[in-house]
Amino acid sequence: MSDSPSQRALAASTVCLIISVACVAAFLPPMLERTLDSILRTALVGTTLAVSQLLHWVFLGIGARRAGRSAAGWVALSVLLFPIGGVAALVLLSWFGDESPALAPRA
Repeated sequence: MSDSPSQRALAASTVCLIISVACVAAFLPPMLERTLDSILRTALVGTTLAVSQLLHWVFLGIGARRAGRSAAGWVALSVLLFPIGGVAALVLLSWFGDESPALAPRA
């Protein structure tokens, strides 16, 4: 994988998505009781979820824009189909980013 600006933005988006999914997991039955035991813990997990999800969308849009794609369409996919849409958008944008140098005309 190249270290282009779009790939760096997509990597940051991936990290934010992983954090978001971990926060969502904290509200699922195996961990729900422990998360809700403390108001501070609940607020911390909720705030982390909100911030990381927002940053995931921002970095995804930046990565799409830097890759020469429509940011609105990719972010909409991620928002409407969370979390699977975010994963799909990241995979497809990374795949398209890896393909673009091969498709460029050679001088």
